[in-house]
Amino acid sequence: MFGYTRIAALLTGLSSLLAVAAAPLESFNLTDTAKHFLTERAKNAVPGAPRFVVYGDRFVSGITGPPPVNDVRGFNVFALSFLLTSGPADKAIEWTWLTDAERSNILTQYHNAGIQIIVSAFGATDAPTSTGRDPIATANTMANFVRQFRLDGIDVDYEDFNAFNAGNGSAEQWLISFTRQLRQQLPSGAILTHAPVAPWFSASRFPAGGYLAIHRSVGNLIDWYNVQFYNQGTSEYTTCNNLLNTSSGTWPNSAVFQIAASGVPLSKIVIGKPATSGDASNGFMSTSTLAQCAQQARNQGWNGGVMVWQYPNANANWIRDVRSLAFPV
Repeated sequence: MFGYTRIAALLTGLSSLLAVAAAPLESFNLTDTAKHFLTERAKNAVPGAPRFVVYGDRFVSGITGPPPVNDVRGFNVFALSFLLTSGPADKAIEWTWLTDAERSNILTQYHNAGIQIIVSAFGATDAPTSTGRDPIATANTMANFVRQFRLDGIDVDYEDFNAFNAGNGSAEQWLISFTRQLRQQLPSGAILTHAPVAPWFSASRFPAGGYLAIHRSVGNLIDWYNVQFYNQGTSEYTTCNNLLNTSSGTWPNSAVFQIAASGVPLSKIVIGKPATSGDASNGFMSTSTLAQCAQQARNQGWNGGVMVWQYPNANANWIRDVRSLAFPV
């Protein structure tokens, strides 16, 4: 993902908010209120396919935490970004600034609208494998954050490209260990997703198997994949054909139906795109084109859904237009 940081907020003249350092994850203790919430939380927190996911990382004036629920109707998951190995930042830390009563009110409004609120981990600025973070300890502290702050789950936006591109299996093994421990420590029924870049499913490019190796090991623990079909080259995943059916020779077998042919269920493949051309280096599709691609994919048996980076450029109007032909609101 492209992660807006609090540096961007400085430019808006709100530097006072940024003076609050991200608290270490180990400092968050599970309260009695949070324990009670675990038993009261809706049993069906994990939405079935199709999933419509929007990330929120950018500072928005006048909004602390998630936006008003009407701004994101039509989605069923809102991902607060990001929970780093050093602690929460950006929208994730904003969530901690709210009172427990404020969080409860927001959760109630979102749940009544059929939207779950999760936190997204790592992002483009965090490299847990390369920096030697222990996957078990990291999973424990991140699961504790989900519990402490009463979230519906967590998304693993792992973008440690140096580790993955090394091809020695260190990234795959780190993610496998992390995912197993995370699932074990999360509350029952919590959402657990991953957000890999599409080329990582191109197994021939990764000697240790890439994300197909991860899927074979722990795919049963992952609810779905928010696949990033962008930032991978100017002509990659920019037409319905090379997004859905046949990817380029640079990243072979990484289009939607090619990933499915490699063993990943179609219902777990959520198509990720930037909201605008400015939200990514490349890979942007207009809402009308993306709606046509979704319609084509559905006609071929796909029902995974759509992910977008990010609010506020993607809002209720954006997802209404994208869903219009395949999954009308």
